[in-house]
Amino acid sequence: MLLAEAIPSCNGLRWSWSKTKSDRYYRCIAGSLLCICLLISLIYSTEAAYAPGGGKSKNAYATMLYMGTPHDYEFYVAARVMMQSLAHLKVDADLVVIVSKDVPKSWMDTLTMEGVRVVPVDNIQNPYRNQANFDMRFMFTLNKIYAWSLVDYERVVMLDADNLFLQKTDELFQCGQFCAAFINPCIFHTGLFVLEPSNETFNDLLHQIEVGRVNRDGADQGFLVSYFEDLLERPMFIPPGNGSKLTGFYRLPLGYQMDASYFYLKLRWNVPCGPNSVITFPSLPMLKPWYWWSWPILPLGLAWHEQRRTTIGYGTQVPVLAIEGLFYLITMIMAMLVRRRFPPAERVFLLKSCLSRGPCSAQVSFLYLLSMKTMPILALAGSFLFPFLLVPTTVHPLMGWSIFLLGSMALLTISINFFQLPSLAGITPWLVIFGALVALGSPIYSNGITRVLSAAVYGFITAPFLWWALTEVTASIEVVAHREPLMAWTNMRQEPQSEVMKLC
Repeated sequence: MLLAEAIPSCNGLRWSWSKTKSDRYYRCIAGSLLCICLLISLIYSTEAAYAPGGGKSKNAYATMLYMGTPHDYEFYVAARVMMQSLAHLKVDADLVVIVSKDVPKSWMDTLTMEGVRVVPVDNIQNPYRNQANFDMRFMFTLNKIYAWSLVDYERVVMLDADNLFLQKTDELFQCGQFCAAFINPCIFHTGLFVLEPSNETFNDLLHQIEVGRVNRDGADQGFLVSYFEDLLERPMFIPPGNGSKLTGFYRLPLGYQMDASYFYLKLRWNVPCGPNSVITFPSLPMLKPWYWWSWPILPLGLAWHEQRRTTIGYGTQVPVLAIEGLFYLITMIMAMLVRRRFPPAERVFLLKSCLSRGPCSAQVSFLYLLSMKTMPILALAGSFLFPFLLVPTTVHPLMGWSIFLLGSMALLTISINFFQLPSLAGITPWLVIFGALVALGSPIYSNGITRVLSAAVYGFITAPFLWWALTEVTASIEVVAHREPLMAWTNMRQEPQSEVMKLC
């Protein structure tokens, strides 16, 4: 009885605090996030003008697209951004995309409209797919050798879609029959290489695939490293001052394939080998620069999105973000109105009919308590997971994080109100995420080491607050989980007494 009597008073105190302070906090946060979303949408909503290439050229920059991975659309967007960034640099070359024939026609039409030459090809079947270390996302990367079939050109610079150009690199067309950069001391990288198209070389490459030439990773990288096995012994490429083309094989300076990880040590580029021209991102697939969540973990994500802003823009994604933002805002407002209209009284649960008649079976009671303890935790976790999954993957990080924070706050409001959880403890993870964005995204760090140490200090400081929030939430769940059976059983015990009083 003491516990049953204490529960209403505790809820009253919690409800009083919520009415006076918590709602103002929610409104302030929601309004701020909405203003940020609207401001960013106004900045990035206009589609940038395309910069289609000129007429027929004797050289080409090329990349490839194929289907069959979970991230086909993201690579399509990345290819468009890279091609248009080259056009904006006014490169003296054609822009070519080698596409497998199963690529959607709408994608091909868009590329053509943007001034890109589209070359449809049949997928080259990968004979290495049964290797123990084979990654299925590289199933059709051998399509890259179609670059040797582009015999209309004297030289082709073959590119992966995750290259970020800092300046034009037309001097690469002066290189020889094959040139590539070594970002690994012993293995060259096929994210960018120069080649001289040749049907003879193309047919020989196809033959080597058919006979199963040694390929350490089963992808284009391992195959080409095996085919051009002596490239490490070749001289370094130095562009001739008279503009003539070289013959033979050459190593490219590292400045043409600067691994993004080099940047994160000093937070600036200082590669002494060759011009600092092209950044490559051979990192984890889910941390490619076009994903909105890659920033602020990887600061270079903003550089990639700046190129997108000035090339293909974000016009098609802004309406989606606007709808999501309005939905979350309305959801948050409705949750606050419901909380003001209906103070926390006894909730109606599925098992209340059983509880009102007397003690439930041990099995039913166990399932009831288990559901009452797990549902709030799942609701809090879903408050972050659901908005994360709904944000389009390639939006600008500032837009993506704003919508994510707004959505998670809206769903947290519902979860906290429905399960009668302590407000401050419930939103503590949200506050920690927001603080991490500020800490990691601040432009105050002189180098990457300082940035990493600051992140570690931030994690050390916030860990006790997260632990406190967890204990508060679990304690509140315990109270709510045991309150219904106790109050129902108490009411049932009191009913006979009331009937006796009536008889008297």
